[in-house]
Amino acid sequence: CLLGPALLFVKTSQGREEGRRFYACSACRDRKDCKFFQWEDEKVSEARLAAREEYNRNHQPFFTHSQNVERYKNFVLLPLPKRRFCQECQQLLLPAEWENHSDHQFLCNVSTAQLKSPSQLLYPLENKKTNAQYLFADRSCQFLLDLIIDLGFRRVLSVGTPRLHEIIQSKASQEEDFRVRSLLLDIDFRYSQFYAEDEFCHYNMFNHYFFGGEAARETCRKFLCQDNGERVIMVTDPPFGGLVEALASSFKKLMAMWKETEKEGHNNQEMPTFWIFPYFFESRILEFFPTFSMMDYQVDYDNHALYKHGKTGRRQSPVRIFTNLTPSVIVLPVEEGYRFCAVCQRYVSSGNQHCEMCNSCTSKDGRRWKHCVLCKKCVKPSWFHCSNCNRCALQNHTCEKTDAGCFVCGQAGHKRSVCPSLSRA
Repeated sequence: CLLGPALLFVKTSQGREEGRRFYACSACRDRKDCKFFQWEDEKVSEARLAAREEYNRNHQPFFTHSQNVERYKNFVLLPLPKRRFCQECQQLLLPAEWENHSDHQFLCNVSTAQLKSPSQLLYPLENKKTNAQYLFADRSCQFLLDLIIDLGFRRVLSVGTPRLHEIIQSKASQEEDFRVRSLLLDIDFRYSQFYAEDEFCHYNMFNHYFFGGEAARETCRKFLCQDNGERVIMVTDPPFGGLVEALASSFKKLMAMWKETEKEGHNNQEMPTFWIFPYFFESRILEFFPTFSMMDYQVDYDNHALYKHGKTGRRQSPVRIFTNLTPSVIVLPVEEGYRFCAVCQRYVSSGNQHCEMCNSCTSKDGRRWKHCVLCKKCVKPSWFHCSNCNRCALQNHTCEKTDAGCFVCGQAGHKRSVCPSLSRA
């Protein structure tokens, strides 16, 4: 489809396949966003294939990346009064194009500072399952950059993290002694208006697809392999509605590109990674990356009603950093209430108290959890042990028997909502 190779899906019930397998868009979960659908065993006619190819050709971006680079060079030469950005088309305008956009809303006097912060110039895309439209708050972005620098990294593969990329690019252009460099991989092609071809690759993280073909793939490979692959880290912030299995597959392929370096010892290593995702996906991430662990740091977003820091957000952010780095080296800001647990050898939030029975700081959401002797684990403070369900749950929950097994995988002991096999492609 327009977003690259489709993925093969199957519906399951009680651990068994149900119905025919089918191909669908890797990134769009909603058919209204991408109509691509094909049964696995379906024989597609030549006419339908030709129609599909024609549709894809007709829906390509108006300008190529290289054309956008040339347009940007011409745009920055314009005097400030002639710098316009069409808000309807989300496009930098050259004077010869003003006439075609005369009935559109546009931004005038686009400054150099605005050009260096395209994530604030562009409208966030609305599909939460396809686009990472929630952008890091300045506080979280600065923390990540400071942490990356303190850990000694000099190159950042920014996968779906445009705000981190732009703060690195901005500092690199303004500060002579700033040594960190970034390459942005993102599904949002609008960023090609602001970055050169060695700074941005149009990329779908759900199917590891480089829209720019082999040239873009080689740009990424060269970036990863500089300095024998040393001092590079991947930082990724996927859309929260995305399939974990598909994301993990792509990240492993990016790690494999990094392993292609001639540096000895890489064969048994993983590329250092920060995967930023909600804590309730912990079991799914660890299923694919057992070496990862979850940090307590709460990542905040500027344009999310819930996941903001302080009083403007309605609750604490559930978004965390998953990493394959040693937890003890991830120093969290003490001024924000984080402290070091000497037993766990990692920084934890102020409310995350060490449980002697679990021998761990067990809280996932920042609140102090309590230990249930019957469940033999710590649970949320609002939960109570239910003798009917033989597990902890909210006091006013509806008792449900799970003896029949999970609706998804068929195994006993858990329900569909917490099945580790949920959302598999």
